[in-house]
Amino acid sequence: MAAPTHIRVFGTESDSIVDGPGLRCAIFTQGCKHACPGCHNPESHDPCGGTERSIAELVERIAENPMVQGVTLSGGDPFDQLGPSAELARQVKARGYNLWTYTGYRYEDLLQWDDPAAAQLLECTDVLVDGPFVQELASLDLKWRGSSNQRLIDVKKTRAQGEIVLWEQPSFVPPKPANW
Repeated sequence: MAAPTHIRVFGTESDSIVDGPGLRCAIFTQGCKHACPGCHNPESHDPCGGTERSIAELVERIAENPMVQGVTLSGGDPFDQLGPSAELARQVKARGYNLWTYTGYRYEDLLQWDDPAAAQLLECTDVLVDGPFVQELASLDLKWRGSSNQRLIDVKKTRAQGEIVLWEQPSFVPPKPANW
């Protein structure tokens, strides 16, 4: 079966600092079955909305900005557009980018999916922000998630240890260059 060449997106943000650490390109996929009350992108729920975009064109656009350190797949829900999201993730990782993926599904449930594209998307993901947005648990004090039930999962460490390992922001701060 040929790899998908297009993905339906709600929008993109080429220089995000709120969808994960560092300067990132955020791609908001179109379509979400969760329809969480209070969602910040309710227009992204309709799977027929948004615009269809070439995956190759999106990846090239990301590469045009040498300052971008990572890519974030959000939505909608990338897992509700599984094949195209997995292909986009594969191409992003092939270019060496760090990848964060936001989903309303829980990690444990995704492991049960019998779909190679789900496994590929998880394999490419460095940090998975999982769980539905719960309005009653929302807080603006939470970093990179909307509600306290959502987890920032370090996927590589979780796979290696066989249990959920939460992502921790590195404490390393690069030294100030001498010429500053």
